[in-house]
Amino acid sequence: MKILTVYANPNPRSFCHAILQQLTRGLDDAGHTNEVLDLYAIRFDPVLRSGDDPNWIDENVPGDILDRMNLKQRVLNSCGGSVQRFIMERWLRNKSSLDIVKEIRKHRPKDILEQQQKVAQAQGLAFISPVWFVGFPAILKGWIERVFTLDFAFSLSPEGWRGKIEGRIPLLKHEKALIINTTIFDEESYKTGLGEAMKMLIDDFAFRYPGIKKVEHVYFYAVHGADDKTMKGYLERAYLLGKEF
Repeated sequence: MKILTVYANPNPRSFCHAILQQLTRGLDDAGHTNEVLDLYAIRFDPVLRSGDDPNWIDENVPGDILDRMNLKQRVLNSCGGSVQRFIMERWLRNKSSLDIVKEIRKHRPKDILEQQQKVAQAQGLAFISPVWFVGFPAILKGWIERVFTLDFAFSLSPEGWRGKIEGRIPLLKHEKALIINTTIFDEESYKTGLGEAMKMLIDDFAFRYPGIKKVEHVYFYAVHGADDKTMKGYLERAYLLGKEF
């Protein structure tokens, strides 16, 4: 199986990096291929900007919602100067909303198209990061926000465009996503509701809803205060998670 491992930790000597090495060794021993995407190493930009707008509109938007978007005015507002605005006004003169959508879609950000190609080529996904503020580090959360876009990770029915969550249409076809998180606090702390919150936001909303068939979320708890035996056990588990992916 071809795996894409998305890794998010700024410290190359972190325990997360040791987990990455063990998981990779397990995947290799099982005969999988594994591409590691180190978000800090590639300096991935996690911030959604106006340049990402083409990834959040498609030709399935209901007509009445398209009309309320006032796309012609939005396009004109994005023009850099009077000459560009004049040229764009002439181009827009006889264009329908759908024509404008098709043109907007041609300008999807290249860095995200590259990331989406990596995701599309993989059969399974793995994610390794610490837990920060009951969630992924910003760089990883931003990667999901920018990469798992409309018309790539999911689509929306007309009901979805009008706010019904049941209108979300999954598009991803991966067999499995494995999430490995290290934590500051112990397992008992996560049983008070932190784990359930992360399950809903990460396991369900980010991965199951877009169509990933199986989501496995593993925590290595309280790594800062764990003894040597516990840490060794975590690394052995990381290897097995790769071997048994």
